[in-house]
Amino acid sequence: MKSLRFFYLFLRVFFIVYAMNESLTVQAFTGTYGINYGRLADNIPSPDEVVTLLRAAKIKNVRIYDADHSVLKAFRNTGLELVIGVPNGNLRDMNASEDHALSWVKENVLSFFPDTHIRGIAVGNEVLGGGDQELWGVLLGAVKNVYKALDKFHLTDLIQVSTAHSQAVFANSYPPSSCIFNQNVVQYMKPLLEFFSQIHSPYCLNAYPFLDYMGNPENIDINYALFQKTPGIYDEQAKLHYDNMLDAQIDAAYAALENSGFKKMEVIVTETGWASRGDENEAAATTANARTFNYNLRKRLAKKKGTPLRPKNVVKAYVFAVFNENQKPGATSERNFGLFKADGSISYDIGFKGLKSSATSSILSWKKIQGQDWSASYSLVLTACATVLLLFLRT
Repeated sequence: MKSLRFFYLFLRVFFIVYAMNESLTVQAFTGTYGINYGRLADNIPSPDEVVTLLRAAKIKNVRIYDADHSVLKAFRNTGLELVIGVPNGNLRDMNASEDHALSWVKENVLSFFPDTHIRGIAVGNEVLGGGDQELWGVLLGAVKNVYKALDKFHLTDLIQVSTAHSQAVFANSYPPSSCIFNQNVVQYMKPLLEFFSQIHSPYCLNAYPFLDYMGNPENIDINYALFQKTPGIYDEQAKLHYDNMLDAQIDAAYAALENSGFKKMEVIVTETGWASRGDENEAAATTANARTFNYNLRKRLAKKKGTPLRPKNVVKAYVFAVFNENQKPGATSERNFGLFKADGSISYDIGFKGLKSSATSSILSWKKIQGQDWSASYSLVLTACATVLLLFLRT
C-alpha cells in the first residue's frame, strides 16, 4: 500500500516538474518558417481568429511589431511562439532610463509570460540606415536596458533580445562575398554586434528579393528572384553559385558580418515577401508572382538547408505578412503583402486554408479546448489518475 502511494507521489512530482520545464524551455525560432502579424488595418480579423488561422496553417513562429495586450492575451496557452516588439518611437525613453525598460518588461512580458510563449523582444525595426539618425545613437542603449530588465527577472535564457536591419545598412552587396556594412552605420553597428555576440543573439535581416528586382528589373532575372529555374549567378571571389536571390542576400549579410569580425553569428530573415498588387510602376507586384515566390519560399525552407556560404546554418525566415494592411502608407504594394485578405480568406493558394464563416465557431471552440498548455493537460490527466488510484487504495 505504501509503495503504491509513494509511486503515485513520485509520478505526480515528476510529471508536474517535467511539464513546467517544457513550458519554460525557450527556442527563439522553432523549425524554419514563421510569419509577421502586422495590424495596420481597420478591417482584419480579431486576434482570437488570427490564432485560429495560424494554428490551422500550422505556423508556430509569429512576430508582432509592438506588445499589444489583446494579442498577448489571445496567444495565451496556444503553443504559438511570439516575438514582441519595442516600437521605434519608444527607443529614446528605453535608452534614457533603465527604470522605463524595467516597467515595460513588467507590463508587457511578466504580465503574460509563460502562458503566452514570448520567445523574443525585437528592439526597434530597421533603425540603422533609416531616416531618423538620432535613433541610431540610442538603439544600443535601448537594447542593453531591455536585456538588463530581462536579466533582473532571470529571463535572459528564455527570451532573446534582437533588432532587425534592412539592406540599407550594406554596401557592395553584389556579388554577395563583397558585401560590407555602409561606412555611415559602422560606428553604431560594430558595438551592437559585439553586444549581440556576447548574449548569443542572431543578426536579424529584412530581405526582399521583390524590392531588389523592382529596383533593377533590366539586369535581374525575375526567375532568380522567384526561386524559379534560372542560370543564377556565380560569385567569382567566393567560387560559389547562387540559384536564387534570397540565398544571395543572406550570404551578403554573412559576408558583411565576417568582414566585421563576427563570422560565427547566425543570420535569421525576419521579413521577406512579395506584393500581390501594386501601382502602375510596380509591374512585378502580381498575384501570380506573389504566389510563386511564397510557394517556393515554403519549399525552400522545408528543405532545412543552409546557403552556399553557410551550408550548415539552416535558413530560417518570417514571411511578411499575415494580412493585407489597408492603413499602411506608401505605394499600393505596401498594402498587399498578405497571405490572407482582410476577411481571413486566402490571397492565393500556397497550401493554407483561410477562415470559413460556417466553421469559425466550431474551430474557435476546438482552439479553446486544444489550445490548453501542455502542463494544463497533464493536470487533468494527473487529477484523473489520482481519482482512480484513491478509489483503488480504498478497496
